[in-house]
Amino acid sequence: MSTDTAPRRRPRTLALELVDALGERIRDGRLVLGDKLPTEAAIMAEFSVSRTVVREALSKLQASGLVETRHGIGTFVLGLEQAPGFRITPERFSTLRDVIAVLELRIGVETEAAALAAQRRTPANIQTLRAALDALTTAVDAGHDAVAADFQFHLEIARATQNSHFAELMGTLGSMIIPRARLDSTDAPDDERKQYLRRVNGEHENIYDAIVAQDPDAARAAMRTHLANSRERRRRAQAGAH
Repeated sequence: MSTDTAPRRRPRTLALELVDALGERIRDGRLVLGDKLPTEAAIMAEFSVSRTVVREALSKLQASGLVETRHGIGTFVLGLEQAPGFRITPERFSTLRDVIAVLELRIGVETEAAALAAQRRTPANIQTLRAALDALTTAVDAGHDAVAADFQFHLEIARATQNSHFAELMGTLGSMIIPRARLDSTDAPDDERKQYLRRVNGEHENIYDAIVAQDPDAARAAMRTHLANSRERRRRAQAGAH
C-alpha cells in the first residue's frame, strides 16, 4: 500500500483558507459595504469545499464583524470599519479641526500611495481611475453630489499601489474623508460651488496624468498639492469662524 499519498486537509484548515480568501476580497475592495456574498452553493463550487466548510468560514467572518447573515436573504458585507483595529468614527469628523487632522493623515498616506500607483499601475487601474474622474466631472457639471465619485478616485489610487494595506485603510476611512461631504456651507451659490469643484477636479487630473505617465515624483507632488490645498481651505474656514 502506498504511503506517499498527500494527506487530505482537515475541514478546519479549509475553513480558515476560505476565511482568508473571502476576507481578502473585502480588504482589497472587490467586496464593499452592503455587497451580498455569493450563495453557499456558489462558494462551494468556486472553492471546491463542502457546505460545512462554507458555513464555518461564514461564521468566522461574522464573528470578526466583517459580514452579517440575514436569515432567508443572504450574507452581506458590513465593511472594514466594523472589524477590530484602526478606525475613525463619524463623531471624529464633527469639527473643522477634526477634518484638518484627517487631512494631515491623508497627506502622509496618500502622497506615497500616488507615487507607488505611478510605478505599479496596470492598464485596468488606469481605466478605473478614468471612469471615476469622468463620473466626478459629470456630477459636478450636473450640480449633483460628487462625494462618492471623489472618494472612488482616491480609493482607486490606493488599489493601484498593488498593496492591499492602502486600499484597506481607505476603505476603513470611507467617504467621510472627503471634507465637503460634511462641512461645506450649503449657502454658497451654485456657480461658485461649481467653480470650486472644477478647481478640485483639475487637481485630480494632475494626479491622474502623473500616474498615467508613470512619474512617481510628479504623482507624489500633485497629491500633496491637492491635499495641502484642501487643508489650507479648511484652515482659512476655521480662522474665519473665530
